[in-house]
Amino acid sequence: MTTTHPATKADERVLFVLKTKGAMTAQHLAGKLDVSVVAARKQLGRLEEAGLVAYREVTEGRGRPERLWRLTAEGHGRFPDSHSELTLELIASIRRVFGEEGLDRLITAREETARATYGAMIEDRDGLEDRVAALARQRRREGYMAEVEKLDDGALLLIENHCPICAAATACQGLCRSELAVFRAVLGRNVRVSRTDHILTGARRCAYRIEHDGRNA
Repeated sequence: MTTTHPATKADERVLFVLKTKGAMTAQHLAGKLDVSVVAARKQLGRLEEAGLVAYREVTEGRGRPERLWRLTAEGHGRFPDSHSELTLELIASIRRVFGEEGLDRLITAREETARATYGAMIEDRDGLEDRVAALARQRRREGYMAEVEKLDDGALLLIENHCPICAAATACQGLCRSELAVFRAVLGRNVRVSRTDHILTGARRCAYRIEHDGRNA
């Protein structure tokens, strides 16, 4: 049985780090928060009682098992899914009244709007890195907690640590296919975009590898 308590600012920091950086030990978390390991363990204990975090024990080599802490479904639920109930009702109604064809037409219209919006934002940007950074800023404004990492091989990784339309995307996976198509369209024909992580398949985040495609140069 979980215990409900108001989340403190310190609690919210722990949840945010686990949301954006993934599972980690108390020691690793303490380093991220710049607090003692004892303080980090105390916060994790509070959040475990509230049902917001859980751990699994992992052993590396001959050392003692370590606890690897992660968010539970309730913990992920602290980050909003925009108007999920209303959206699910609308998707169900569109399917019932207009069928799958009608839903596909709606997704296509949404995709065209997104292409125009994102395209206008990045068309004057110089270089792929600058264009991806602009795209990430817009996705952050939309609630995706987006960030960009540069990989060792020079490719870019667009990371979305949260999906504010997760319930809708689960009910209508065409929305996810549409987003990948939009990224490919606005970043240009000489750019390769591939999804490497997907929340709907059990990953903690969605991530897209973005790189120049010499085949289409």
